[in-house]
Amino acid sequence: QVQLVESGGGLVQAGGSLRLSCAASGRTISNYGMGWFRQAPGKEAEFVARISWNGHNTYYSDSVKGRFTISRDNAKNTVYLQMNSLKPEDTAVYFCAADHNGYGSRWRTSYDHWGQGTQVTVSS
Repeated sequence: QVQLVESGGGLVQAGGSLRLSCAASGRTISNYGMGWFRQAPGKEAEFVARISWNGHNTYYSDSVKGRFTISRDNAKNTVYLQMNSLKPEDTAVYFCAADHNGYGSRWRTSYDHWGQGTQVTVSS
């Protein structure tokens, strides 16, 4: 069983940066696709980014493309989300998820394991 714990969230001013981490335990995630999702108050969860098991393939939502970067360190069993040029509309709880199929997906139903989330608040 894979346990995922997100960290790195916080309060930042618009234009600032944060780096989220998703640390896995219980088993290696080196053969899992990984994804980041976010959920703002009163809204449905939204796909943010995904990365393949080997890090060679990444994909982003249009709303974060060019500002966010997903990466992974399989030796550390950790996935990251570097967020730059943050906007107030990026405010949400951010979740990481693991997909045993190895490539990740923009669809929540593709993922087998989820973290509890970390709050990101961007002030204007």
